Amino acid sequence: MWRAIASNALTLFIVVLVALAVGLGWARMAFEAPGPLAQAICLRVDRGDRIGEVSARLEAAGAVSHPWLFRVGADYTGKSGDLRFGSYLVPPGSSMEAILGIITRGGQSTCGSEINLRIGVVAAETVVRTLDPVAGAYVEAMRFEAGAPAPEGYGAIRAEDGVRLRVTLAEGVTSWQVVEGLKAADFLAGEVAAVPPEGSLAPDSYEVPEGTERAAVVQMMADRQARIIAELWANRAEGLPYATPEEALIMASIVEKETGLAAERPMVAGVFVNRMRAGMPLQTDPTIIYGITRGDMSQRREIRQSDKEGATEARLHGKVEYNTYVINGLPPGPIANPGRASLEAALNPATTDAIFFVADGTGGHLFAATLEEHNRNVAAWRKIEAERAKGAQTQP
Repeated sequence: MWRAIASNALTLFIVVLVALAVGLGWARMAFEAPGPLAQAICLRVDRGDRIGEVSARLEAAGAVSHPWLFRVGADYTGKSGDLRFGSYLVPPGSSMEAILGIITRGGQSTCGSEINLRIGVVAAETVVRTLDPVAGAYVEAMRFEAGAPAPEGYGAIRAEDGVRLRVTLAEGVTSWQVVEGLKAADFLAGEVAAVPPEGSLAPDSYEVPEGTERAAVVQMMADRQARIIAELWANRAEGLPYATPEEALIMASIVEKETGLAAERPMVAGVFVNRMRAGMPLQTDPTIIYGITRGDMSQRREIRQSDKEGATEARLHGKVEYNTYVINGLPPGPIANPGRASLEAALNPATTDAIFFVADGTGGHLFAATLEEHNRNVAAWRKIEAERAKGAQTQP
């Protein structure tokens, strides 16, 4: 009898072990297998969330079929206490193992909202975007002039955990514009003691943590520009008419302000290099503007003939050093913060015989090697200007 009982108990024990092994095998397979999520979602993990709250959120979103197994897996792998707050993109078909890795790995949020202070050559504005997880692309939610009252709903987005904060500089902004723009960023702290040297800041997009000092952001921009200039100077073309990286920076800033077309920048730089080699004045209007404003774009106005002759600038500043219609060669400093493409153009200009260029009416320019050809191009541009003026007058 006891032998039969012992035999039955052993059989039962073996059955339990087999069932447990099968169950563990199924659980492991289910934990690692592709999940039921049909479309990508943004999963929010708030500060103080526990693994149970997150698993319930995942079940409601259709990302997991067995929330209890997600919790058990998190406990078993020792990650249940490693949740990182933020918004995370969960791709379709993600396994529970993959989802757990996404929300415990840390680092930047991969989903949710982004607030971007864009400092442009015309104005600064705040642009708020949210990620559409299905499309995998950001969708603009609102935009408003930097420093103006924010639209309804901005405060809620601003208060989100994990919202990404960014400052973006357009190519060709002045250092004064950068400092003025940074003042409007409600996610930055501190002040900038002085306007940085013109040309010293790299136009780019910078992600910054909440509460970053404005001076630290400026230093970040300056460090990046210094690295770019050093890299490109080391790979410059031979025989350029400027002897230092600082002179190349001046040329790049002029090229930046003369054309918005990246493909034209080497050609524009080539024209200016030819003029310098020939001892001709550069005769570029953006330097006149800078001589008047010194980067403070609130002082900008239309150029007058007297400005080109030097009278107005002499009256305002007692010198004509930025008047490239009067002086030969480069002005004493940059007139804006050039981007990498303009720096590359200045240090590797196009090989051309052109020494003139004028607008072509499409946003680009017509280049000419002779004055006769240039005069024809100018006449064509004057005709376009006249037609546009006539069209504007006939508009209701």
